[in-house]
Amino acid sequence: MTAGCDRKSQAPGQADAAADANAAAAISPDEVQPEPTPGTKTMTFDRSHKGEAAPTLGFTGPDGAPVTLAAFRGKPLLLNLWATWCAPCVAEMPTLDTAAKALAGKVAVIAVSQDLDGHAKVAPFFAQHRFATLKPYLDPKLGLSLAYQANLPMTILLDSTGHEVWRRSGGTDWTSADATKAIGEAS
Repeated sequence: MTAGCDRKSQAPGQADAAADANAAAAISPDEVQPEPTPGTKTMTFDRSHKGEAAPTLGFTGPDGAPVTLAAFRGKPLLLNLWATWCAPCVAEMPTLDTAAKALAGKVAVIAVSQDLDGHAKVAPFFAQHRFATLKPYLDPKLGLSLAYQANLPMTILLDSTGHEVWRRSGGTDWTSADATKAIGEAS
């Protein structure tokens, strides 16, 4: 399910097997990684930002009021940055909603839309999908995407003090054993 939405493609050029091999080896830890073949290895999580404090920027809560990530301190937070136009984002939302329900009371799970049209795009999306637990948070000014230098979807796990544990770019099955184990790292 891993894929990214906002990475620009290079201009087409002549095939070069050596360059392709070097490019594959040069993927940084925060870039989208291909999913492993079943049974080979677990999902990858970028821990290079572990311990960094969450950004202090504001975004909009489901009630329309301003909110910051500091409002969620006191328990771990799984922060998902997504958009309605991002196919991998849309594909992972049902698993994120299921995980949010399973984690209720232990880990807060919020999905913050990066749609420029905010409520006009996100409200109909939530109405159509009827998520049981997720609520529509909005960031139409893309503050969180810019702060995290996000390729959507991106999910960041923060501990109860508001410090990063890990981040993951690309669509993810948040109900998988690997995801559940990784989320447990914030406890």
